[in-house]
Amino acid sequence: MMLWLIFGIFFILILIAGSRLKSKFREYTAIPTANGMIGAEVARKMLYDHGCYDVNITPVQGTLTDQYNPQTKTVNLSQDVYYGTNVAAAAVGAHEAGHAAQHANAYAWLGLRSALVPLQNISATILNMIFIGMFFGLFLLGSLFSMQTAPLIIVACYGFFTLFAFIKLPVEFDASSRALAWIQRTGITDYYSHSKAEKALRSAA
Repeated sequence: MMLWLIFGIFFILILIAGSRLKSKFREYTAIPTANGMIGAEVARKMLYDHGCYDVNITPVQGTLTDQYNPQTKTVNLSQDVYYGTNVAAAAVGAHEAGHAAQHANAYAWLGLRSALVPLQNISATILNMIFIGMFFGLFLLGSLFSMQTAPLIIVACYGFFTLFAFIKLPVEFDASSRALAWIQRTGITDYYSHSKAEKALRSAA
């Protein structure tokens, strides 16, 4: 019973944190870039400046769904970022291009993160099975996992997610550092907007 209570508390905290971060990110979409470039143009320019000519940029659905896929060499930008002409879109576009630069330079932490993605996907699938069982009733959950085993599996999966998040930290910090240094050097952000771009990246992380 205690494990279920802990799980419920963490789930609520995650929802609250996610909602707050999205709200803060939207705040920085009101600040325009100095040159009016959209996020996709910013990402493309940074890719070219770092010698990444074989990376595609595509718009995807969702909010803060931006990611770089090293398997397909594709920078996927959410609609708001792809078409946005604000410092938040510029920062995120450059950040994802920073991941492509990491890939081109064989950045070790990115390779480790990519190797762990299949395990993360398996953990997510197991969690989904448990949640579906909980949604349709304990009788279905019991056919998948015992009531004693399910909470332990949930804790183990979230433990792996936590480990994965720690491994992601140096990857994300490095991509953000590359992006922020580049958008400042190229004049995409000025003195005022650069600090906002930095905060936008922290909100989107």
